Amino acid sequence: MTGRQLVLDVFKGKEVERTPWVPYTGVQIASLKGYSAEEVLKDGDKLLECLLESNKQYSPDGQPVIFDLQIEAETLGCDLLWAEKAPPTVCSHPLQAQKDFEKKIPGPDEGRTPIVLEVMKRFKKAVGDTTALYGLVCGPFTLASHLRGTDIFMDMYDDPDYVKRLLAYTTEVAKAFADYYVEAGMDIIGAVDPLVSQISPESFKEFMTEPYTDFFSHVRSNAAYSSFFVCGDATKNLEVMSETKPDCLSIDENIDIVSAKKVTDSYGITISGNIQLTVVMLLGTQQDCQKSAIEKIDQMGKKGFILAPGCDMPFDVPKANVIGVAQAAQNYEATKKAIENYTPELLNVDVELPDYVNLKKPLIEVFTIDSATCAACGYMKAAADGMLKEFPEGVDIVERKITEAENIARCGKMGIANLPTIVINGEVKYISLIPNREELKTAVQAVI
Repeated sequence: MTGRQLVLDVFKGKEVERTPWVPYTGVQIASLKGYSAEEVLKDGDKLLECLLESNKQYSPDGQPVIFDLQIEAETLGCDLLWAEKAPPTVCSHPLQAQKDFEKKIPGPDEGRTPIVLEVMKRFKKAVGDTTALYGLVCGPFTLASHLRGTDIFMDMYDDPDYVKRLLAYTTEVAKAFADYYVEAGMDIIGAVDPLVSQISPESFKEFMTEPYTDFFSHVRSNAAYSSFFVCGDATKNLEVMSETKPDCLSIDENIDIVSAKKVTDSYGITISGNIQLTVVMLLGTQQDCQKSAIEKIDQMGKKGFILAPGCDMPFDVPKANVIGVAQAAQNYEATKKAIENYTPELLNVDVELPDYVNLKKPLIEVFTIDSATCAACGYMKAAADGMLKEFPEGVDIVERKITEAENIARCGKMGIANLPTIVINGEVKYISLIPNREELKTAVQAVI
């Protein structure tokens, strides 16, 4: 049985002979050929070269062609800030200064879309018989945030009708890109919406249930499978997300996947995840990665589960670590025996916390995966940065990325278990919940 058939059988609800493996290979694959993230996301030939190399080395049963949540935003007028080792970030929001918008649906010939579609077709021809291919679109809420900026969180209170109109529009954009990707040969359409974890179930029902139910129904009508990708601690929203009827929920390390599977099983939905990106895949050894993979496989069984990283892999994840996970999934018994006596090394980093009692001005610490690669982290960081205008007399803002070992140690010392999280003067204030401007302003004012 091919890896592709294995993945599709899981989506069909069948029990399979082994757990399928789907690495979320975003810009990490650029490192296999010595390219930068910017090069592979702008040059179709380089992207295809890296895709083919990663397919050969990582032995994926399924694989996304591109992991870039800014493609749609760029075609709609957002400016991008490019990086060497990360996808671009949105640095301008066309609807921030004025809320009116035209309901323009980008065509397949606009922006970088032609490059993506051409690569999809060529990659499909090369590996499509053996590998299930994912086409990832930017989810409606994150796309709306790209257009409107962090003001959308205030809009949800002040102008909910506007938010609903904007989401209806961004859903149509997502549906259009889903159509382009299905036509280019993609088996599974993933809606990647990191910001969904940053709102309450009540807000999800009010704003997201209708758009997402519509989107997944549309994907089904095109004879493709769907996956709902979410970052951050979306535990509170698993039920309402499932009610929109995706074929799969893809979750990150912030969520207890064993408990989450009880929810997805009750809805007949596949679940995918959730090997830790930084502690294990980036900073761990190959044996750490294999141990984590084996534990997931043992916990989750052979029905309704796809083994995957928690999200898009960081650029510097060692290729040996990715290969190690593939070995664990595809040579389970041999790998399990090889690591049965392996004991992971404990992270031993000593960090000194700020003297919170004697701070001269408010200190906002934003604990993130990395604001340059995680949209939810980026918008939480942007919310914090907004306080610089609100408090011209001074406020210090520091990002603590857990891509750095010392910040993993900080999280442990401060009892921070979920990301992104805002800490004000040493007190954990917002966990996987982006505050609106007035909320955060009030919280900062309270410590002055």
